Amino acid sequence: MNYIRRGSKAYRKVNLALFAGGFTTFAVLYCTQPMLPEFTREFQVSPTVASLSLSVTTIALSISMLLFGTLSEAWGRKPIMATSLFAASVLAIFTALSPTYHVLLAVRILEGIVLAGLPAIAMAYLGEEIEPSSLGAAMGLYISGNSLGGLGGRVVTGMLTDWFNWRVAIAGIGVISLLASLYFFVSLPPSRHFQPRKLEVGKLLQSLWSHCRNGRLLALFSIGFLLMGSFVTLYNYIGFQLIAPPYELSQTLVGWIFILYLVGTFSSSWMGRLADRYGRHHILWAGIIIFAVGACITLHGNLWLKIVGIAIFTFGFFGSHSIASSWVGLLASHDKAQASSLYLFFYYMGSSIGGTAGGLFWSMFGWAGVVGMILFLLCLAFLLSLRLAVKGKSVQGHSPIG
Repeated sequence: MNYIRRGSKAYRKVNLALFAGGFTTFAVLYCTQPMLPEFTREFQVSPTVASLSLSVTTIALSISMLLFGTLSEAWGRKPIMATSLFAASVLAIFTALSPTYHVLLAVRILEGIVLAGLPAIAMAYLGEEIEPSSLGAAMGLYISGNSLGGLGGRVVTGMLTDWFNWRVAIAGIGVISLLASLYFFVSLPPSRHFQPRKLEVGKLLQSLWSHCRNGRLLALFSIGFLLMGSFVTLYNYIGFQLIAPPYELSQTLVGWIFILYLVGTFSSSWMGRLADRYGRHHILWAGIIIFAVGACITLHGNLWLKIVGIAIFTFGFFGSHSIASSWVGLLASHDKAQASSLYLFFYYMGSSIGGTAGGLFWSMFGWAGVVGMILFLLCLAFLLSLRLAVKGKSVQGHSPIG
């Protein structure tokens, strides 16, 4: 089959378009994360309740991805992804106009529903269109767009909040996202290897269940849950620590902490290439260990050492996630969009549950409690990665993946 190969014009167009799509998705999704201290002040809510502005969005997104992944098997890949991006960008602007916190949460739930269209399908699109030997690098570049979107959403909102207010900040993200959505629509090549099928709900539910019965896929789904739960927990509550004594940083400076996402932009593509070369399970192990070491370093009271720890933590997360997510498409023998959407369902449920539960650990035990929770989740993820290695051998190219 005529797959898209690394170095070709089509390969560059696919990567740039999905980079823009990933940027839009994650800028909109995470633009409220630096705003949590602002929400606690303006709406008079606790840090745990403020975290719901992110958690309800990721819950809605995770559930909706199961629907969008299924619908795309019948309706196609690009139309759903493009519609999703435009709708989410418009809703971001409506978020900025929310008169009460309850209205804000309602709009954020709608955002989560429509945002699901791109991440539920993008990995399946890459798995179908990109040559298998180039898939790890392509997936890494897509994850890089995700990381830059998360970075842009957080840094821009942090700065605009200090200069104006949080409403102007979130509206600005909406406008930027509209422009990126237009670029995505114009640039992404249509699917060449996708064959639409009649929407038969019974058969699609059966195939969904068959993915859940695959032990190796289920292990990857669970790893995604644990990785994302750990990652969001740290970034949700680090701002509360840094605006308080002895650091007392401004909202702009706290927003710039998210510049460390650039480390993830590098690690996702670099570790993706290493996984293609040396085997996925070896590099996944290394990524999880790096992830945990970074969390431990943030326990140090020195601000610069804490920032180094966050950078190492971010490096390990994005590298591990890029490997696990690309592995799903290679293990799934059918309905790859469904398999990808299941991975992301677990992944974002980890964000929602872990991100909110972390607030309880922060309130009861401080930063040490947050890090303790993260290390527990990462230990579970490492054990599951060992189980993947026992079940099969990780290989390269077109061979079966273990």
